[in-house]
Amino acid sequence: MPIANLEARRVLTQADLNLYAELSGDHNPIHVDPRFAAATRFGAIVAHGMLLFSLVRGLLARHYPDRALLSQTLVFAAPAFVDEPLRVNLAPSCGDEASAVEIATVIRKPDGRACLEGRCRLARAAAQAQ
Repeated sequence: MPIANLEARRVLTQADLNLYAELSGDHNPIHVDPRFAAATRFGAIVAHGMLLFSLVRGLLARHYPDRALLSQTLVFAAPAFVDEPLRVNLAPSCGDEASAVEIATVIRKPDGRACLEGRCRLARAAAQAQ
């Protein structure tokens, strides 16, 4: 049976970004200092890129706990802002349940622009160990 497309919605709050900064050690002021961020070309706080990827990774892990992440490619095409509704979409592009699967990944902003685009390659956890 092929892997189905997945979608999740999420709004990242400043508290989420602050917690991620504490956990990761990435206290870049573009992510945690509203005054600093307001003076940048973005004009507001921007989510950490790897925090965005963690939304993708979490969705994959919840739906496919028997799969291991073999690789990923990521492009951060547009900033994701605090309190902005985001839509995470994952779509298999090749493979099947028995083999490695390539999954196209995108996180979209309310206006439809992608803030994260990429691909993930998953395999059964047992197959990875061989």
